Amino acid sequence: MASVETKRRAFRQLHTEPGLFVIPNPWDLGSARILEAEGFLALATTSAGMAFSMGQAEGSVSFDAALAHCRLLAEAVDIPVSADLEKGIGDSPADAGTSIRMAIEAALAGASLEDHTGDPKDPIYPFDHAVERIRAAAEVRDRSAPDFVLTARCENFLWGQVDLDEVIARLQAFEQAGADVLFAPGLKTLEQVQQVAKSLQRPINVIAGLSGSSFSLPDLAAAGVKRVSLGSSLARLAYGSLIEAAKEITGEGRFAFVDRAASFSEIEARMHRAL
Repeated sequence: MASVETKRRAFRQLHTEPGLFVIPNPWDLGSARILEAEGFLALATTSAGMAFSMGQAEGSVSFDAALAHCRLLAEAVDIPVSADLEKGIGDSPADAGTSIRMAIEAALAGASLEDHTGDPKDPIYPFDHAVERIRAAAEVRDRSAPDFVLTARCENFLWGQVDLDEVIARLQAFEQAGADVLFAPGLKTLEQVQQVAKSLQRPINVIAGLSGSSFSLPDLAAAGVKRVSLGSSLARLAYGSLIEAAKEITGEGRFAFVDRAASFSEIEARMHRAL
């Protein structure tokens, strides 16, 4: 198995090579191993997919439980895994730093921190506070694991705050504070994506599969994107297939879905670490 240090170096290197790469989001050990077997070079966890796999709603999983889940995924594969830490263990800059220290100790190659407070009534941290959180996180990275890749997320678009200039200003401040990758989920057009990419010096991540956005990889590459993630899309696809199969049984009394299922051999061939 590749060492943690090797995975971190490989993950950082992916962000410096020409072109973009896709970093899909498994929700359990089996999906992580399948995605590794399909040739992806890195993975990222999904907070929503993780919660669904635990039978919970997004945002209801404790930080300790989420980090344990991320560690399991990181240890299940030989490729780098970056963690979706949401806001981290708490609200303060010190909490952000502690969150990154804990992610480093959990054998992860990287992690993202967002400026969403977790409170729908007051969803986004004030500008300066959000920047200080990223600065504190970057300082911990620099001291503890310089190759660990820190992603800073601006969540404005997901909470109805669609002033692109404000989003860019936050991302630029996060960049100056030491973030390695910048991420503003919810951008609606390629023009917005291109504008964000041009405003920054460091790599940007774009999420594919959000409602209302349908970008191709060539289009995203041309717009200046380095990394493409999928969020909860694959988990929702899997759970959606389960829902449809259940409806077919209870509503029609039929089992035609079995013909669409992967074979044992197809799945087991991708579980090499488990055999």
